[in-house]
Amino acid sequence: MKLAVAQLNLTVGDIAGNAARLLAAANEAHAAGADLLLTPEMSICSYPAEDLVLRQDFTAACAAAVEQLAKDAPPALALVVGYPERSEDGLYNAAALLRGGRVEAVYRKHHLPNHSVFDERRVFDRGGEPCVFGCGGVRFAINICGDIWEPGPASRARDAGAEWLLVPNASPYHLNKEHERAAVAGARLAEAGLPLVYANLVGGQDELVFDGASFALDARGEVAAQCPAWQEGLFYLEIDGGGCSGPQERLPDEDAAVYDALVLAVRDYVGKNGFRGVHLGLSGGIDSALTLAIAADAIGADKVHAVMMPSDYTASISVEDSRDMAGRLGVHYSEIAIRPIYDAFMGQLAGEFAGLAADTTEENLQARARGTLLMALSNKFGTLVLTTGNKSEMGTGYATLYGDMAGGFAVLKDVAKTRVYRLADYRNRRSAVIPQRIIDRPPSAELRPDQTDQDSLPPYAVLDAILAAYVERDLPAREIVAQGFDAATVKRVIRMVDLAEYKRRQAPPGPRITPRNFGKDRRYPITSKYRPEGELS
Repeated sequence: MKLAVAQLNLTVGDIAGNAARLLAAANEAHAAGADLLLTPEMSICSYPAEDLVLRQDFTAACAAAVEQLAKDAPPALALVVGYPERSEDGLYNAAALLRGGRVEAVYRKHHLPNHSVFDERRVFDRGGEPCVFGCGGVRFAINICGDIWEPGPASRARDAGAEWLLVPNASPYHLNKEHERAAVAGARLAEAGLPLVYANLVGGQDELVFDGASFALDARGEVAAQCPAWQEGLFYLEIDGGGCSGPQERLPDEDAAVYDALVLAVRDYVGKNGFRGVHLGLSGGIDSALTLAIAADAIGADKVHAVMMPSDYTASISVEDSRDMAGRLGVHYSEIAIRPIYDAFMGQLAGEFAGLAADTTEENLQARARGTLLMALSNKFGTLVLTTGNKSEMGTGYATLYGDMAGGFAVLKDVAKTRVYRLADYRNRRSAVIPQRIIDRPPSAELRPDQTDQDSLPPYAVLDAILAAYVERDLPAREIVAQGFDAATVKRVIRMVDLAEYKRRQAPPGPRITPRNFGKDRRYPITSKYRPEGELS
């Protein structure tokens, strides 16, 4: 039998638009001779709809769209569509089997993930019954996403007579996620003996980005079909007994996958929220350079406007390199000096600051002048301001509230500084858009004479390793020191991380590319007396 996988970029809350996309896919699959079409998890409303599913008008609209899709789809095609099902006994993350002009059956998700970015137990009730149906001479069962991450549902499907599992997914990307999925699928095959087809969402949704990369695992445990990452499309599989044949796409390596994730996240955040384009501050440093390259790749150079805002401390090479890069990419480019704005601020504050020495206040005023300019441009032209700070800076608080943190989307929020360099090199291997001098020169905020980042922070290789241990793996301070790091440096970094929580709460959202981002993943109190670095005293 012929099975189609719809790997689609859907939009949360666009019920009519998503239904139209699903109907078009159903018609195309039917015309291609498919017996069955499998779509991603919650495909009617897309994922995650979060607390929208608590609204009765929302779930009613989803249910009506499912009923209408059943009537409009080719009657001979079996179509699996995800939606939030509200019934007398609860609210469920469900998948409906549509065939013959009606909703033939409904499966309710058994295992509701409640960790990292997932909190489905807040809004959904658990299902418990298998759903098995025949199509093209094959007995299929549905398991939704988290159902294959735990034992039980697959075995129940086998006991109910299933020969294959259909697994609709909205599995967000993070580093090496494809290997985790393959391992989980292999574990379920070992448990239940059922080959499976895994259909994943693709696209950006706020902080999350979905990579697609749908696949099929045959009865021998081999990846019998591999769909591409980061691409929409209909992909066709031929199923014969426990065997399967289909596309065999090569998945990108780590740096390519991260870069593609960031590009897709920016494209969808801009497009799905209706912005006309983006503005960003171009400093002559590597973070803003990488952000500019990503933006141009995401939405096209004609919709990107880079603004260099020099101060008295901005090196001439920063201006030269900014002009060079803007020219290479063909983006819109402006230069607006901040000295007059800074002088006006200082003039108004002179009485309040009388007798006080200069400190970081004056540095932050420069950053805030730039933030104000960018937000004014955003307001006037209907664009989104992209902030350019990286995860290392966000982790330690090396950023200015209402200054370089001012904006709507933080592209590098989950990208450590050491990875920023790797991504810059990767992008330049495709085409040399980032001047090499930007990559080679020491990073600096250029807010005081002869300033470099390492005046305030440990070397980035050390800093990023400590941050990964403390932030992403929750290791205690003593264990981090035991890995060979200087105790005073570890204590200092942990202190900076903990004190900067109030800044991160006010930061814009940004795409998640690690298993532990600042945002949905890591939720720490701002007001807290716990001091984990104290164990090193």
